[in-house]
Amino acid sequence: ACRGSRSASIASVFRGSRPVTVPSSTRHPHVVLALLTVTLVVISQAQQALTPPPAPARTPPGSGPDTLPGGEHILSGPAGSLRVRSVKGLERPWALAFLPSGDMLVTERPGRLRIVRRELVLDPEAVRGVPEVLSAAYKGLHDIALHPRFSDNRLVYFTYWKPRPGEAREANWNSLMGASGAAVLARGRYDGGHMLADVHDLFVSNAWTSGASASRLAFGRDGTLFMGIGAPNRDIAHGGTARVGTSEEAQDPASHAGKILRLNDDGSVPMDNPFVGHAGYRPEIYALGIRNPLGLMVHPQTGALWEADHGPMGGDEVNIIAAGANLGWPVVSLGRAYNGEATGAGFGPEQPEPCVPGMTQPFIHWTPNIAPGGMVIYTGSRFPDWRGHLLLGGLSSTQLHRVALNERGLPQDRESLLMELKQRIRDVRQGPDGALYLLTDHDDGALLVVEPADAR
Repeated sequence: ACRGSRSASIASVFRGSRPVTVPSSTRHPHVVLALLTVTLVVISQAQQALTPPPAPARTPPGSGPDTLPGGEHILSGPAGSLRVRSVKGLERPWALAFLPSGDMLVTERPGRLRIVRRELVLDPEAVRGVPEVLSAAYKGLHDIALHPRFSDNRLVYFTYWKPRPGEAREANWNSLMGASGAAVLARGRYDGGHMLADVHDLFVSNAWTSGASASRLAFGRDGTLFMGIGAPNRDIAHGGTARVGTSEEAQDPASHAGKILRLNDDGSVPMDNPFVGHAGYRPEIYALGIRNPLGLMVHPQTGALWEADHGPMGGDEVNIIAAGANLGWPVVSLGRAYNGEATGAGFGPEQPEPCVPGMTQPFIHWTPNIAPGGMVIYTGSRFPDWRGHLLLGGLSSTQLHRVALNERGLPQDRESLLMELKQRIRDVRQGPDGALYLLTDHDDGALLVVEPADAR
């Protein structure tokens, strides 16, 4: 009975299907497909002309150094071959958007907006007009999306973390617990060159939080946009306590932290939002109980909202989110805090699947962690066997994860790709050419273009 009540909100979006667990490849290596052949061609780029803000004093725990090899590398395997080209010289890239010209706008977490030309050349000059950002831990300049009518209005939307007045703009990993900021949705008009004009904040969240929190953005079919905001995590520094905000804010209807918001393209509130008129609830809220939304997309066929949620130690999730859904954090979780303590009721060896009435189960989950990043449902022609499949970046797993979905949309098997490159994959996008475009989360990060080896 409890499973049904928790799954009720997702069933309306996904034709009554129940969640399916996809185990981690480290737990079930027998399902991993054969290694693919990868040809890697690295294109060296000149350093950017503008003086960058200082980098964090210390790399966050677990991220490791950049290990992307130079030159050409061939890894043989019977399953086929992939060609991977890279553009290096990006500092902690977070997200990208394709312009009609084929050029790409790429956000860098320290607060720069860069251009990668369609020829895979990094423009050394950054785009001006980006507001001051809080660059601390994982906060900074995050997601980017073009307005659905960009060709007519030239509007670019992005999310970033605004520093609290009077606090330092830069903070290293050791001081992240004291650096607080608010997630912001902003908009500007791109002139086609190196200027973002008429930039202003459309929506400033009320969640002034410290710790590691993400912000993601996706336009819905109706022209409204979804914005995901992470909750402050008390366990982020291996048992530390956030100085501003707590994980419980994800369940607080008066807080924007740990929520998916739904807004009009001018930042106002759609009147058909699920909590409009509900006492005590912020009207912008579309769903609650989110931990850290590192991936957000609208399914290209169904129009459903999908979210990749970074769990604590274990319990990473992909969720299909209906209006008004509660995803459970921190009341219930499949993971544990970094100090080993349980993170919510209903979890334990005797009850491996949490069961709390009224809270939606994940569609897919991973334990051990993969630390999910951006994701896409593939619809292109370069990889015909992958059409309709989920492709998801892995940060701690340093892999591209492919989850095959059957004709009913249910997960079947999965494949781990690009693990030989040992790259933290922050974002995954499908290009207009059908190739896959990935961003790697390193101080000397890269844009990776993935296509079949025989592609011309």
